Amino acid sequence: MKKTFKLKTLALSLAVAGAASVAMVPAAAQAGVSANVGVVTDYIFRGFNQSADGTGQPALQGGLDFETDMGLYAGVWASTMDKEYEYDLYAGWAGTVSDIDLGIAYTNYSYTDKVAYAPGASSFEEINTSIGYGPVTLAVDFDVDPDVTNYIHYAVSYDASAVAEGVSLTYGVTKTDKDGGVKTKDAGYLDVGYATTLDMGVDLTANFIMSDAGADDTSYLVIGMSKSFDLM
Repeated sequence: MKKTFKLKTLALSLAVAGAASVAMVPAAAQAGVSANVGVVTDYIFRGFNQSADGTGQPALQGGLDFETDMGLYAGVWASTMDKEYEYDLYAGWAGTVSDIDLGIAYTNYSYTDKVAYAPGASSFEEINTSIGYGPVTLAVDFDVDPDVTNYIHYAVSYDASAVAEGVSLTYGVTKTDKDGGVKTKDAGYLDVGYATTLDMGVDLTANFIMSDAGADDTSYLVIGMSKSFDLM
């Protein structure tokens, strides 16, 4: 999945299936290079269905990541989208200071065609920030180029593993400042996620997502399976 799978497994259940803020989850303090590959039954990004007709379809996803033991990381991630493809580049830092989890990153999203999240744009960029304490994480993602897209994304996530192992909750909203951006009204979503590891290190995720990002309120059930590999 996107970013390192150690990051993405939790981020998948904390945010939305298929893609989430790189800064949503602090990076593991372990140097190395890893790869990951997976499949989801639908590709939902911050409540937006990424299929062209909005009806959804399975997506094959995978990435390559580099991490340092100082919390610096960089990587590339890609996903199928109908007859087109998404490919992302990202780099950032995440770590813990006095029990406070902090993260900051840059992400470039590119597409072989225009996408639902940023109408009229074949690419866009974000600065991703996050702060967390205990089971709660707050994330804010800023649009870099308001001339192309003009929005800001907020999300708050709660890791409920202390109550129910592998369960998490996320509420997020994308706010747009002007016509021609992501959406002319706030686009919110609520994600109830579950993540677990099966035999041979295969990770299973399930997300029930309620969203008003489309023309009508919509609910999605997204199942994902993926596997990560340490290369170095």
